[in-house]
Amino acid sequence: MTTSGTNLEHARAHNRRVVIEAIRLNGELTRAEIARLTSLTPQTVSNIATELEQAGILSSHLPRRAGGRGQPATPLTLNPDSAYSIGIHLDHQSLLIVLVDLTGTVRFRKLIHVQKPQPEPTLALIDQVLQEMRQQVKIDWRKILGMGVVMPGPFGVEGISSQGPTTLHGWDHIDIEARLSAATGWPVTLENDATVAAIGERFHGVAKQLSSFVYLYIGTGLGAGIFTDGRIYTGHAHNAGEVGHIVVQPGGRECYCGNKGCLERYVSLQAAYEACGLDPLSAMPEDLLTVDEKLFDQWLDTAVEPALQAINIMECVFDAQSVVIGGTMPKPLVEKLIQRLTPLYSSVRSRYAQSARIRLGMSGSDTAALGAAALPIFDEFNPQYEVLLK
Repeated sequence: MTTSGTNLEHARAHNRRVVIEAIRLNGELTRAEIARLTSLTPQTVSNIATELEQAGILSSHLPRRAGGRGQPATPLTLNPDSAYSIGIHLDHQSLLIVLVDLTGTVRFRKLIHVQKPQPEPTLALIDQVLQEMRQQVKIDWRKILGMGVVMPGPFGVEGISSQGPTTLHGWDHIDIEARLSAATGWPVTLENDATVAAIGERFHGVAKQLSSFVYLYIGTGLGAGIFTDGRIYTGHAHNAGEVGHIVVQPGGRECYCGNKGCLERYVSLQAAYEACGLDPLSAMPEDLLTVDEKLFDQWLDTAVEPALQAINIMECVFDAQSVVIGGTMPKPLVEKLIQRLTPLYSSVRSRYAQSARIRLGMSGSDTAALGAAALPIFDEFNPQYEVLLK
């Protein structure tokens, strides 16, 4: 994948983002390599690189590269201490808060077990953890880009957002972005878990070199994060990718949304808990690792066909380079599911190798929190082609 810039003078902000993105994807690049990858002129790259070095965003402290004529080239890399962001993941049983630097390295992590979290006590708990973070971590706090918050969606949908096992009750009318921003003074962005997991995968995982992909997020429910041409698609009300409520088995299992046969009634932690005899209200993802393997395999038997339908739909609708599967389900169990998803149904991606069509993404308890922490970085540094229209 290449990210192309433009030499129009008014697009300088866009070009800065393009240079940063090229270095982020490749780890380190010389000015000449950046120019080749981005289609920017060497002079434009040199000017931007100098500006970003002076701002502390880029570093040129790596050894010079020998080879070729002239002076050895100096590689540029991201300065991890030039920016930080905070990720908060709140779900039915846990609150996880992480602090990461510009390269995604975790500088602070705090996991607290909660049960059916209610707004006021939870917001007070978040404030307490943020204060603890400030005391423990010695960084320049002026360099915080903001906070990303992830909660289970969908948001603001009558009959779905306020009831059922995959939603957080009591949060419908809480403006969490405004409350946290007022308390901290930092920008706050709220997204659903599948969207932020896709952003995290784009920044830190197997989707680093993919410009168009769909991330199937197996959480309490099932959602999808959608990347098209290097940009996340969230929809009008940030509910794009709520694939869990696609009906895949007409007349099938009842869903709390009122329909029967919804996808997440077959492919989700909730469905796996039920099949394995665990209490969905108290079970944790890791509990699935301790159940009788036969029970988990029986769940897989019922999940494979709906999962194949979901992949087929995602491929045909979005023509994605790959469908990445991950979430909070433990990695060994996601691997078992992926092993069962062959052969895939024919789709617009059928001429590609099956291994390229499905990929194992990040999974485990930190996936959504790391994605949430990537939100402010993504907003600040990801190339935004809309600036060219301004």
